[in-house]
Amino acid sequence: MPLRKRTKANDDSGSDTSLSPPVSENHLKRQNDHLKDEVKDLKEKRSIFATRRFLFSLGILFGVLLGFSVIERSDIEDMHAQLLLFMDQYDIALPALPDFDFSRVEQEFTRLRSNIPELWKFNRDGREFLVGDQIAARGLTAQHPVVLIPGVISTVRFRIMVNESRLSTLLSEKLWGGFNMLSQVTFNKEKWISAMMLDPVTGLDPPDGKVRAAEGIDAASSFIQGYWIWSKIVENLAVVNYDTNNLHLAPYDWRLSYYNLEERDGYFSRLKSTIEGLKRRQKKKTVIAAHSMGSTVILDHIEAYISVAGTHLGVAKAMAAFFSGEMKDTVQMNPAGAYVLERFFSRRERRKLFMSWAGSASMWIKGGDDIWGNETFAADDQPDSTHTHGELISFRDKQALEAASLGEDLSNMTSAQAGTWILQHTPSTFQKMMATNYSFGIERDEEALKRNDADPTKWTNPLKFGALPNAPSMKMYCVYGHGKETERSYWYARGEFEHEDSPADGPNPTCADSEDTECVTLGTPLEFPLIRKSWIDAEYTNDTVTPKIRNGVKMGEGDGTVSLLSLGAMCVEGWKRPRWNPAGINITTVELPHLPVPSIPRGGANTSDHVDILGSTGLNEIILKVATGVGHEVEENYVSNIREYASKIRWDL
Repeated sequence: MPLRKRTKANDDSGSDTSLSPPVSENHLKRQNDHLKDEVKDLKEKRSIFATRRFLFSLGILFGVLLGFSVIERSDIEDMHAQLLLFMDQYDIALPALPDFDFSRVEQEFTRLRSNIPELWKFNRDGREFLVGDQIAARGLTAQHPVVLIPGVISTVRFRIMVNESRLSTLLSEKLWGGFNMLSQVTFNKEKWISAMMLDPVTGLDPPDGKVRAAEGIDAASSFIQGYWIWSKIVENLAVVNYDTNNLHLAPYDWRLSYYNLEERDGYFSRLKSTIEGLKRRQKKKTVIAAHSMGSTVILDHIEAYISVAGTHLGVAKAMAAFFSGEMKDTVQMNPAGAYVLERFFSRRERRKLFMSWAGSASMWIKGGDDIWGNETFAADDQPDSTHTHGELISFRDKQALEAASLGEDLSNMTSAQAGTWILQHTPSTFQKMMATNYSFGIERDEEALKRNDADPTKWTNPLKFGALPNAPSMKMYCVYGHGKETERSYWYARGEFEHEDSPADGPNPTCADSEDTECVTLGTPLEFPLIRKSWIDAEYTNDTVTPKIRNGVKMGEGDGTVSLLSLGAMCVEGWKRPRWNPAGINITTVELPHLPVPSIPRGGANTSDHVDILGSTGLNEIILKVATGVGHEVEENYVSNIREYASKIRWDL
């Protein structure tokens, strides 16, 4: 039967259809065969490198190589535990399989990985480990025992159950650091949060279990596989004959307040005993190197103390974290990442977790307006500043006008005002914890400073505690980075009223401590909440003003985490005064410029980021020189205006 093709024809009156001449079936068949031949020819001529199958395989290979570059032996050892956790989460049961000996696989893996050039391992550039060789080539060797005190990120911990509970699946698992932490947060978030939280009343272990800091050098060698912390310093020290007999790492449960750290774990007593034991065996005083939050720990009977990126006067991000569960790292995420973070681990959940960690409150900023500035001035303000850093928390005019229309007084706040305001917006349990564990002001009376030595609430504040021991022969080194934008103050926004996640402050208030006979839980009329939801004003960005505003964060100077004033002001000015340094201990300040290599994810040998500085050549040289007895070769170095800034601070009345 002949076929006719229907087509369109256009004319002035519109369009109509007409029939084309008949087309035979043989003609269509020939056309179809011709098209098949053309497609076949194209496939044969197309390069195999352009096929989807090849690109997919290439992607898999690249992913394997990338993972292989950062994987460690402990990853292989943890695979079984990770698989069991995943199967338990989704109730997957498999038949029993015979045991296999993977020791040979591990040996071959270690041998193969050791042959990969350093440059190919992505997180290093090969120069960091030359420091130990260069020091050893000079004939220098271990002289003083070394104690390393890590910071928050550099201590992993284990879950230990004391009774049967809903947390039983976390028995003896790493909860902080390692891929196991990522697995727990991903598949077991509620249990992980419950395990990491402390009792809000006592600040100690919750009734259903306990968590303790890991022990030994491995506790802080790396935070997660491929993300080193102290490992480079440890390996360089090993080159000059340090081992577990003269090198000790003292991890601690940074969630605890200092008083509870001694009360529960006897941390300071054990650390003192360790240092005394090292002196008896090695016949030399000890060198202490402490990082970040660990830099607030100073003991007697030491040869030298090296403060690495020390948070001496606190950090601004601690204030934001306790107030709204945010910081620069969370508000400057891309929209997709911010959405995922908020859905998976909300600001409210982060804030609740932060407030249960009394130890992290030690990084609350100290010294008030005398150190951090007032409504018109801050020591680190730039000459062309359009807004002062002295106002730690600010609100845009729109927010202030809206508050005024409701009869509320909403004004910008200095550090002292912000501290009070933040406490007013926290649960009563947190307020009580702060009052019984910390003091954040400044003390200028020398007799009062001496009395404060016996007051644990003053131990984390060098402005209220005679922090430096009466040891004239002791040397101190302040080493920190400079040149990376750091959050210094904030623009905030407010929303609707909300209830707090606290038994005493919620819609149906109850006493957090059931045995407290003086507890009063009177609610507001109609149980109306009194606290407004607040958050960093992430929509506010302005790079044309000074200081620059990025997603509601006013940027200043520092190492990316800690402000320059906190890093260096005590070192160059505060501890020069007898009231805080009665023995006149010599303090050498070394600022390391932040000069990262863009092609290396963590910056390479010349980075001075808050954490990555632990792998820098400059810091490793300083630690090894002091440890091997040539600390006198370490010279002061400044790359910032810290001496000018510190001279503007109101240290004296």
